[in-house]
Amino acid sequence: MILKELLERSEYTLVQGSEDVEISTLVYDSRKIEKGSVFVCISGAAFDGHKFVAQAAELGAVAVVVEKDVEVPENLTVIKFDNTRLALAEMSAAYFGYPAEELTTIGITGTKGKTTTTYMIRAVLEHAGQKTGLIGTIEAIIGEKKIPAANTTPESYTIHQYFAEMVKEGCDCVVMEVSSQGLKLDRTAGIMFDIGVFTNLEPDHIGPNEHESFEDYLNCKAKLFKQCKVGIVNADDKHTQDILRGAICKVESYGIGDNADIKAENIELLHEPGKIGLTYDCTGLVNMKVELNLPGKFSVYNSLCAIAITRHFDVDEEALKETLKHVKVKGRIELVKVSDDFTLMIDYAHNAMALESILTTLKEYHPHRLVCLFGCGGNRSKERRYEMGEVSGKLADLTIITSDNPRFEEPLAIMEDIKTGINRTTGKHIDIAD
Repeated sequence: MILKELLERSEYTLVQGSEDVEISTLVYDSRKIEKGSVFVCISGAAFDGHKFVAQAAELGAVAVVVEKDVEVPENLTVIKFDNTRLALAEMSAAYFGYPAEELTTIGITGTKGKTTTTYMIRAVLEHAGQKTGLIGTIEAIIGEKKIPAANTTPESYTIHQYFAEMVKEGCDCVVMEVSSQGLKLDRTAGIMFDIGVFTNLEPDHIGPNEHESFEDYLNCKAKLFKQCKVGIVNADDKHTQDILRGAICKVESYGIGDNADIKAENIELLHEPGKIGLTYDCTGLVNMKVELNLPGKFSVYNSLCAIAITRHFDVDEEALKETLKHVKVKGRIELVKVSDDFTLMIDYAHNAMALESILTTLKEYHPHRLVCLFGCGGNRSKERRYEMGEVSGKLADLTIITSDNPRFEEPLAIMEDIKTGINRTTGKHIDIAD
């Protein structure tokens, strides 16, 4: 492959050498440089690829892509971009032959609901005969292959690599979670999504290594609607209009309020031994009765979102109903059948907001007794531990405090922090470290 072919859709400056040089691989990790590589220097939070230019030359790289002025051996071709993350995204798309253009692409952004909704959509599309890949927080799914995820939205090179594998596997569609970090760091830059989705927005991921402010968090989410053809949004979220400011897409909406194009009406909770769920009437652009074996208002929103998206595909209504009724997502309000005497659920809730949401939802079903077992990870905010302890103390009839991934902290010390929060309430608790 000739370097110029990777740059054909990019704006750049040739600082030194020739774009007509033959390259073997495109890399952004200095440990993967080999003879003939083009090395893209990424400026990260922990590492700066520009410091490895001399090493790249020694290892046989023929070209480097930079965004800073660096000293470079004379035998290297040097390409300069304003932003090397954008360069990596554009060059990766070219390197893998623009696979996104051979798939129907669905990108989902929002604070909550991304993971569950992606699995719902994939389940419905697969049932309808559309072979569908998935990229998200838990894993990437390509045909029969499942790859555990390191990030919700992988680096751009990995995204296009996965897309190319999906095309090879005969996939028609891909549904993926698009995180605010992924948008901020240009991991999805250059992809024109067929459908972009906004679920909701609440303060999260705000800190030194993530987003400097809530405004930055919102603005990053909003980028998705400047790179999609159809935008499907939650009509009930107070931030929706801000998210859509400057959008270039056709917009459709879902929700429980009157302003939505697709609405849920007559929501009823279902509670049987060992099973909880709900039913509602879907009205508007789609009219059907929906039954879910999942609890809570957030499940209504997730399923409405899936219905709004799959409306754009040739999905049989009965197949849609049946798939929504039985869809399961590992670790997301996942019912585990143990006994008819009680209902056991596992949920990924890892902060106070998520824990409060799930416990409040479960209390709507008027359980005889609500027991909450959880722990908190080590080397993370102590404030999170206090808050989660306080939430569980207020909402659960009994809290069982245990150990989560302690990393480099003492498990018992983490549990003491959780108890600090619980002790602000009158809630009962027991401690089982192991």
